[in-house]
Amino acid sequence: MTQEKKSFSKNINIKNKKASFEYHFLDKYIAGIALTGTEIKSIREGKASLQHAYCYFNRTELFVKEMNITPYSLAKHYNHDPKRERKLLLKKKELEKLLDKSKETSITIIPTRLFINDRGLAKLEVALAKGKKLHDKREDIKKKDTERELSRMNY
Repeated sequence: MTQEKKSFSKNINIKNKKASFEYHFLDKYIAGIALTGTEIKSIREGKASLQHAYCYFNRTELFVKEMNITPYSLAKHYNHDPKRERKLLLKKKELEKLLDKSKETSITIIPTRLFINDRGLAKLEVALAKGKKLHDKREDIKKKDTERELSRMNY
């Protein structure tokens, strides 16, 4: 029984689509992620989800929680826990800025995009975000509907 060799895609770009609907993004940062061997292989296959993920500080370190990376299918013994907490790697000045701003009321840190950079490293784009009110969400829906109607008219 020979298994086909799976080719890893170099253009991985996993987005948190629901985050832009729920939050206003104030500022964005790109952070590295501390991963194990099977986690990076699963990301390169495109098997990750940011849907319920959020970031929090533990002392002066930033972690991402509830980011789901599906276990690697070819690994048997040394596979990873899909929803474990993962440390984010940022410069000290960036961490201090994020920590200061996150202490303000109603501001949170949300992962928005997971991608592989040119060097083959997994990076996570995190955003300082403020929650939208119901009327803001309705305005966004109206804008999307009008844009959709205009694009239909052009065809």
